[in-house]
Amino acid sequence: MSDAAERSALQEAARAAIAGVRDPHVVDEALRRIGWLELLAAAPSDAIEVVFGVLGATNAAASALDDVLLSALGVEPPADLAVVLPAFASWAPPGRLAARRLEAQGLATARAAGARALLVVCGQASSQLSTVIVPAERAQRRAVRGIDPGAGLHEVRVAGDAPAAEPLLREAWEAALALGRRALAHEIAGASRAMLELACAHARERVQFGRPIAGFQAVRHRLADALVAVEALDAALAAARDAPSPESAAAAKAVAGRSARTVGAHAQQVLAGIGFTTEHPFHRFLKRTIALEGLLGSADAITLDLGRRLLATRRVPVLIEL
Repeated sequence: MSDAAERSALQEAARAAIAGVRDPHVVDEALRRIGWLELLAAAPSDAIEVVFGVLGATNAAASALDDVLLSALGVEPPADLAVVLPAFASWAPPGRLAARRLEAQGLATARAAGARALLVVCGQASSQLSTVIVPAERAQRRAVRGIDPGAGLHEVRVAGDAPAAEPLLREAWEAALALGRRALAHEIAGASRAMLELACAHARERVQFGRPIAGFQAVRHRLADALVAVEALDAALAAARDAPSPESAAAAKAVAGRSARTVGAHAQQVLAGIGFTTEHPFHRFLKRTIALEGLLGSADAITLDLGRRLLATRRVPVLIEL
């Protein structure tokens, strides 16, 4: 994408196409109509930043994460091929191959419900990775009815004879994981900024003791702390874009989870009672960030992993050149 004007135009097109749409399959079709897959192939960083940011800001669910992972793995992303994601809070390959038998357990996006086949990344004891494509009828798929049913997530289980496996370089899996983490972090960033905007709007409109609560110091401090968290996430995402690596993507995903918790807590306090009602949209964004925070590794799990690596290597990776 050549300039800010084109980026803004795509943002507006994506927002107009998916705003108010709750069906993930309709959102997927809308994204395809505006050229999401073509842009992902030509300029993946721009495509991910714009589209996932809009998904977060509009609280729309989609299976665009499948497209990101398939593209990064070098697989042409057809509309009827879904990816089995690692289990919640994990990023280990969800499949295991042993004695010509496949066992897999993980999550999937809304695409899994109508997919023709599922792609499973498998890890073996030898640390060698491979991919298998499993016909959808061989997989058990159950919609996740947890804190955010609207996210369209599914639990997937596969057990039986293994189809033909294709070898996969560990570097390819790490690159796909990094790109997926960046995508999720952008979506969390969009949702976090939406929560902050809802809290700011309420603070300007809510009147107590004869004046808007936005003038109260305690409220202003909470909104300021939330803004700092959002800006910190934006900075982490910029670093991951300027110096792409598994480490910078992991750091961005961890910061996204921590920032969303901070913004959600402060926004809830500012919104007070109305923030607990289903009539107010705040709860939808908060629930979405909780669901997304666990995909491809939670903030706590990623932070612990990065810390263990630092202790093991006794060196701090350079995330960005200053």
